[in-house]
Amino acid sequence: MTIAQRADADLTPAVPCRDDVGGLACALADAGPTEIIAAAQEAVGPDKLCLVSSFGTESAVLLAYMAEVDRSIPVVFLDTGWLFEETLVYRDRLTDQLGLTDVRSIRPDPERLAALDAERDLWFSDPDACCRIRKVEPLARALAGFDGWLNGRKRYQGGLRANIPVVERDGARLKFNPLANLDRAEVEAAKLRFNLPEHPLVASGFNSVGCMPCTSRAAPDEDVRAGRWRGKAKTECGIHTLLNTIER
Repeated sequence: MTIAQRADADLTPAVPCRDDVGGLACALADAGPTEIIAAAQEAVGPDKLCLVSSFGTESAVLLAYMAEVDRSIPVVFLDTGWLFEETLVYRDRLTDQLGLTDVRSIRPDPERLAALDAERDLWFSDPDACCRIRKVEPLARALAGFDGWLNGRKRYQGGLRANIPVVERDGARLKFNPLANLDRAEVEAAKLRFNLPEHPLVASGFNSVGCMPCTSRAAPDEDVRAGRWRGKAKTECGIHTLLNTIER
């Protein structure tokens, strides 16, 4: 069945279809990851699509599905300057194992860091501002020239992610969530099928890994992202909530 035919089908998606993406959300409402990635290439063009990855504890599955479709899709990796060394090692291991050919490490603007975080303590006094200059602004620059991007959010992660569609508009671009339909068991099964290694910090109790100052261990019965910005109301770095405001 073609994408157009799926758009006209009587589907009952997990979340409402959104008309502002040209029917793609409805067409792909019950699609699997590889079908969504291939459709993303078709929708925006093979040279206008990238994947944004943190190479964190839940990153490998999306990268593996992407490699099944096209190993040459650019992968944007935000090297914030506060990452665990284990994350950098994991990035290199997955890149080699999956045969990824275009992984781009993007760093913050040195002038912005000097002006706003010269003492490297902004993470403590204003974590939103820290994420903004170390993640959101660099990503906005890295996405220039792309018309669509892939990310690894899943509905079962909860919070603001609980009702994400498969496709959504992100300012002038389309944002694709190829793993949105999967539950935790399906993600774990994919890890086994692709023979993917765990992030080195999983064994130490880190269920979700970001920057060192804002990441802590989580108990087995806690939410998967409980160790991120622990004790604060903050639950997202801003990439999925602030990017549009940066680019306007």
